[in-house]
Amino acid sequence: MSPSMNEPALSVHGLSKSYGKSSVVGPLDFALPPGSVTGLLGGNGAGKTTTIGMVMGLIEPTAGEIRVFGRDLSRERYEVLGRMNFESPYVDLPHRLTVRQNLRVFALLYDVADVEAKIEELADALALREFLDRQTGRLSAGQKTRVAIAKALVNDPQLLLLDEPTASLDPDTADWVRGRLEAHRATHNCAILLASHNMNEVERLCDRVLMLKEGAIVDDDSPARLLARYGRANLEEVFLDVARGRAGAAS
Repeated sequence: MSPSMNEPALSVHGLSKSYGKSSVVGPLDFALPPGSVTGLLGGNGAGKTTTIGMVMGLIEPTAGEIRVFGRDLSRERYEVLGRMNFESPYVDLPHRLTVRQNLRVFALLYDVADVEAKIEELADALALREFLDRQTGRLSAGQKTRVAIAKALVNDPQLLLLDEPTASLDPDTADWVRGRLEAHRATHNCAILLASHNMNEVERLCDRVLMLKEGAIVDDDSPARLLARYGRANLEEVFLDVARGRAGAAS
């Protein structure tokens, strides 16, 4: 049976991960409506990457439930994986393959109907054409990020998981990438879970922020309400209050 149109794009309940006696994440409870952009913020070791890994199905949770478009990821993963994708500049594509070859491989993995047409569409949308037939390992950092975004959009995902998508990019290229992500969200009603240390990026893109500390959600609200509650001028100051255990909340 198809999931209801009212189902969250992603929902997690009691999600946790432990290694031995060490708890890394959780328990976590949150849901992402279709078309929403949720920031996942926390210091190094707060559990952001582990959480994304569990949602992707790459890390087995110790406990809890993950549902993607109403499907139980542990039992029905192949029903929903084609509607998801992931991007991080820390995950390299094969260097010896050209950009076109890399995109073709991932398009085939996602069973894209017209692979060549999709590659041409992405080449135009993400300004890849000038290096489409260059080996991926010979690209600049900014070019590699654009290719990684293209890979993440190759199947027109409705749930997109982003881990520091604009890390190490200059402000102009980073702004350009954010614009393409916003366009995809609007066009495909795509829910985005964004892990980032760039507070300006989070304030621009996100309508909700989950603040993580030591694997637990310690605050959950819109950027505007977080700023008001902590009495701060920007999210970086809120982040520092949470990371350093300062009593930032006004109430």
